[in-house]
Amino acid sequence: MPLAHRLAVLALALSSSAFAAQIGAIPPAEALTTARVEALPLAERGAWQAYLARSDAQRAADRAVLAAERQGLAELPAPPASGNGAASLPLDRPTAWYASEPARAVARNILSYQTPAGGWGKNQPRDAAPRQRGQAFVADGNPKAPSPGDFDKPGHWSYVGTIDNEATTREVRFLARMAQAHPGDVGAAYRQAAERGLRYLLAAQFPNGGWPQVWPLQGGYHDAITLNDNAMIDVMALLGMASRGEAGFDFLGAAPRGELAAAESRAVQLLLTLQIRIDGQPALWAQQHDVLTLAPTSARNYEPPALSSGESAQVLAYLMAMPAPSPAVVAAVKGGVAMLKRLAVRDRVWVMVDAQQGKRLVEQPGAGPLWSRYYDATTLKPVFGDRDKSLHDDVHDISAERRRGYAWWGSWPQKTLDAYEAWAPR
Repeated sequence: MPLAHRLAVLALALSSSAFAAQIGAIPPAEALTTARVEALPLAERGAWQAYLARSDAQRAADRAVLAAERQGLAELPAPPASGNGAASLPLDRPTAWYASEPARAVARNILSYQTPAGGWGKNQPRDAAPRQRGQAFVADGNPKAPSPGDFDKPGHWSYVGTIDNEATTREVRFLARMAQAHPGDVGAAYRQAAERGLRYLLAAQFPNGGWPQVWPLQGGYHDAITLNDNAMIDVMALLGMASRGEAGFDFLGAAPRGELAAAESRAVQLLLTLQIRIDGQPALWAQQHDVLTLAPTSARNYEPPALSSGESAQVLAYLMAMPAPSPAVVAAVKGGVAMLKRLAVRDRVWVMVDAQQGKRLVEQPGAGPLWSRYYDATTLKPVFGDRDKSLHDDVHDISAERRRGYAWWGSWPQKTLDAYEAWAPR
């Protein structure tokens, strides 16, 4: 039967059947709070209390700077435009390009939008005009149409310093390339801003070695250890290359390089601890892990506390790139790869039927492999969430809007599995 015919038959059958019962509800993630820290064993409290105090003080300082800028302004500047920030920050151009005026224009924008803490907001084109006095440091990162009880609560001070969507890590890397192309006094501003960005990342690191999505802390799921969208892995990769003086970071001294290397090492140890074990064997990671319990936790309304194939594949790729992996790292990689191979689905495609029905998972002999985005950590069955926080074990039971707007099935791990075949013999 041709694929188009199979799609039509399947769509008709599914549209005429009632939704299956949901299997659960997605709970909100817990923020890092004073009350939670005070419930820890006495010996563990000090580091977390200091971390919370540092976050609170930095948030107050960031707000104070903006408030001081706005004193006496008759009219506040419009917030910065949002857009694809990464596309405006190329990292693969020849060194000569970073000495050009277009590159300097991007760098001026980056310098102007660096927050007092040293980080940057997300989803901001850096080839736009520099920030004006009194202008917000970040573009509006809130949901466009928040629903009542939304886990992503809207606010006027949101994502002011984040590692989401390559924010901060990409700006720091771009500034290092600028410093490389502008030696001497000409490049001093780039070197200083890049080092401030690295200091920001060191300040944001949790005592256990992880990173929140937003720092200073914003609350909610933003306080979780964030592997989602490869946020923590991007930070770790940056700290590694900076500690080795690569990619333009040769201006760093021995002391800061040592701090960066130590921070990366702590993060690697945390990754090994976070890896969920199945039947006693190391398996996969979640998109978010609770900052204190380290258990998988949720994020947005439709993102459940579950194992994540895509993020796990990126963690494994990072671990395989380590120049001298320990036996524990090797075991983590072997266990993760074995689980990804076990979960692969073949003879299926994830395709758009039409705008009304969204995407469907349909049979196609010879297709694949595919992986579900999420898996229940106990049953290893795929799970799917919806905006109303309902949890399902069949992707066709969630709303067409979420099937259109989220990547529930994909081939993300395949690149990592291919790399493993070359890595394993070494």
